[in-house]
Amino acid sequence: MPPKNQPPKNKKADEKKKQEALKDRTFGLKNKKLRAQIEKNILGGSSTQHQQKKKNEDDDLKDMSKIFKPVAKTSAQQNVSADVDPKSVLCVFFKQGMCTKGNKCKFSHDLSIQQKTAKKNLYVDSRSLPNEEETNENWDEKTLEDVAEKKHGEKDRKRPNQTDIVCKYFLEAVENSKYGWFWECPNGDGCIYRHALPKGYVLKKDRKKMEEQTRLSKISLEEFIEKERSKLLDKELTKVTFDTFITWKKKKMKEKRQQQLQSEREKLASFKSGKQ
Repeated sequence: MPPKNQPPKNKKADEKKKQEALKDRTFGLKNKKLRAQIEKNILGGSSTQHQQKKKNEDDDLKDMSKIFKPVAKTSAQQNVSADVDPKSVLCVFFKQGMCTKGNKCKFSHDLSIQQKTAKKNLYVDSRSLPNEEETNENWDEKTLEDVAEKKHGEKDRKRPNQTDIVCKYFLEAVENSKYGWFWECPNGDGCIYRHALPKGYVLKKDRKKMEEQTRLSKISLEEFIEKERSKLLDKELTKVTFDTFITWKKKKMKEKRQQQLQSEREKLASFKSGKQ
């Protein structure tokens, strides 16, 4: 005989009984691990279903965060450099389908513009705009002084315990060409040392250039001799050989003896005349 059709179990009633049994078993129980074990034993499959449901909800939440991640990371207001035409830049909010400004938006809503480069604003001279990402590597002394004055001058003068000693971190940054608009002192805003180069200070890189120029400006002894010899090439002079040198030497020795004899005669004549 085929089995009789059994009436369907009331799931809500079973769940209610399990919850009541769980409440009775865990009443006043403070041990969390034991409580979780009892809950697992009593609820059984329902606990597994609850965990699976929670996992699905977490997965959905992650998917939603991935969808809106580009918008979340976008700044509240899209900005471009002053020398760039905004209409040549695609609106990031329009790209995500979230721009509410419509035709009033100063940025472009043309998706094909992504393939094009940003156009320069013809009414702004980009040379007059400060490049805040650059460092002092290619700055001259005047530019370095101006930037240091704008960044630190007013703060340093207003600080009551300010000293005349130059901050070592500032000096290291300048010497290593790492100082710029975005440079921040490791000592923070409370640094009591000056953030400006002392008057007449010469950077190491400039000092090396000066030393190299001084070295190149000096000539060696050999170069000096060759230079002086070149001046004599146009004159008719006797070539120096061994024979000419001996002749010249004898002549000089003879002249020296004559000078000595003349000096002795003058002394003898002076003595005879009574002059001491």
